[in-house]
Amino acid sequence: MGSVQLMDLDDDAKRRDLRRMKTFALGFLLIAATFYLYCRWLESMDDTAEWVGFARAAAEAGVVGGLADWFAVTALFKRPMGLPIPHTALIKKKKDQLGESLGSFVGSNFLSRDVVTQRLQSAGLPRRAGEWLSDPVHAERLSKEAATLLRALVVVLRDEDVQQVIDQTLVRKLADAKWGPPLGKILEELLEENRQLPVIELLCDRAYQWALGSQETIDRVVTKDSPSWPPKVVDLLVGEKIHRELVEFAWKVRADPDHEVRQAINTFLFEFAHDLQHDEATIAKAERIKDELMNRREVASLASAAWALVKKMILESVDDPGSTLRLKFRDWILDFGERLKEDSGLRAKLDRWMTEGAGYVIDNYAHEITGLISDTVAKWDAEEASTKIELQVGRDLQFIRINGTVVGALAGLTIHSITHVIFG
Repeated sequence: MGSVQLMDLDDDAKRRDLRRMKTFALGFLLIAATFYLYCRWLESMDDTAEWVGFARAAAEAGVVGGLADWFAVTALFKRPMGLPIPHTALIKKKKDQLGESLGSFVGSNFLSRDVVTQRLQSAGLPRRAGEWLSDPVHAERLSKEAATLLRALVVVLRDEDVQQVIDQTLVRKLADAKWGPPLGKILEELLEENRQLPVIELLCDRAYQWALGSQETIDRVVTKDSPSWPPKVVDLLVGEKIHRELVEFAWKVRADPDHEVRQAINTFLFEFAHDLQHDEATIAKAERIKDELMNRREVASLASAAWALVKKMILESVDDPGSTLRLKFRDWILDFGERLKEDSGLRAKLDRWMTEGAGYVIDNYAHEITGLISDTVAKWDAEEASTKIELQVGRDLQFIRINGTVVGALAGLTIHSITHVIFG
């Protein structure tokens, strides 16, 4: 298993600080040791002042305290003086257990359903979001950022890739599916809702209007197709008769909602909708029409033309603060922010969605998140991890050594003083 590199550029500065603090702590220990030796030298003389015993006891205890804390701090990261002393170099040896414990700690204290849901509910995020979004300055900023993001997305996307996606997901899918049954189903539903009646009414009205102005057309047809031997007046009379009958018939169809022509159109439409769904011959004809349509050059280039148009519209809109896209998006943000501020039901709904969503994530993925922590720590190189942790906290741990020396000296002085008072 490869180890993960942990060091970064800041570690050089931390290493220098740690070295300085180690030197500082060692200095305290050396001062205590030197003072202890000096006191012992003074005590070896015949005439020694009484204060020397107190100073020697303080220095001796300071040395003991400093050495003990040096051992304790060093044992966390390495073996003191390289000696194979039990329970030393704890971080190296217990790295994996530390990772598992850290993951368990995070899971128990930060990734529990109760903790997260209570925090979300107390945060009042929907109301705060509404107040932020309803500010025109924030809405304008968000609209600008969204436009920038949209422009970056459009620029990054390759035209060929987008065209291929459009062609495969829309055009090709549309071409592969049968058109007859879905069109027949749609037509049948429209007919059941009587959506065809306004269309039939319009056709009847247009037919009547055409009949009123069809005299010239009828005369031309009659003259063209009639024998040459009758007088022209006969052709005119026949044309007028046909025109009157045609106008009268068109008027009846237009005026009578239950006219048999209208009924025939209705019947034809219902039968056509049925045949589109169930009649193989009609379905096959629809497929032939579809194939002819989809093979046209205009349809074949639909993907590239659609993307080129959409891309052009987007790029023009995102760069213009006064474009309809930018203004609509800003207005939508402001409107949504106001709704969040005023509509307690909407806020409650969003709160419920967030808490339920967070609870679902925790219930199903908390163990994976905590597992990520333990797995990541397990991949660290033990030596490098120990060094990294020491760089992060070692500087502060050196104060333990300093405090050990100082507190030890004070404790030694106190003990010696008490002993001197009691036993003389």
